[in-house]
Amino acid sequence: MMKARVTVTLKSGVLDPQGQAIHGSLKSLGFSGVAAVRQGKVFDLELGDSELSQAEANLKAMCEKLLANTVIENYTIEITH
Repeated sequence: MMKARVTVTLKSGVLDPQGQAIHGSLKSLGFSGVAAVRQGKVFDLELGDSELSQAEANLKAMCEKLLANTVIENYTIEITH
């Protein structure tokens, strides 16, 4: 069985109000050394027995169709066995 981790982050230049709110909260809690915060999403998936190339193709299709809004988000895929 393979496992995959998909990490989705906002593209640079896209406004991140949630990241800004987290940054402000960290500062108010005394963590002044943080220059900026960008938030994202992580998806951990367990994949059935399939070939690596097919798993990669399926994961890319999942990201393009559902997991990421590719207009404003980037994604990375990591597969482990």
